Amino acid sequence: MQRATGHTPRPRLYTPAQRARRDATVWTLVQGLLAPVQFLAFAVSLVLVLWFLTTGTGFAAATVSILIKTGLLYTIMITGAIWEKVVFGQYLFAPAFFWEDVFSFVVIGLHTAYLWALFTGALDPAGLMVLALAAYAAYAVNAGQFLWKLRLARLDAEPAQ
Repeated sequence: MQRATGHTPRPRLYTPAQRARRDATVWTLVQGLLAPVQFLAFAVSLVLVLWFLTTGTGFAAATVSILIKTGLLYTIMITGAIWEKVVFGQYLFAPAFFWEDVFSFVVIGLHTAYLWALFTGALDPAGLMVLALAAYAAYAVNAGQFLWKLRLARLDAEPAQ
């Protein structure tokens, strides 16, 4: 029985078949492991980037941390696309995760711009770190989008009251 809220209930994130595929694929576990590892890399790197920007020291450590974070981002994007194909039948932009995927490309674009600037020398060290911060701000928004979807999936799984 539905509560009388005056609102149309939102559509479920997964159909029963999609939920079954999500629960059965190893890619769900891969995503579940990579996401916190990437977040940890982000947190450590953020501290190192901020340390460099405030003290002027630690450029190499900050750079290595950004490269690790970026590698994890590419990995989670590729494995996430595979997960999306298994669960929804398309590699990206499935309706349930359309806006998350759109914003993921903003995040990847900023991280890739950092790589380009680093390897071409287009920016000085401070400029590189500011670009990394922009990429990290976008990542934080995108991570929030995915956490919200995780919450919605859990709400969908709860028995109706």
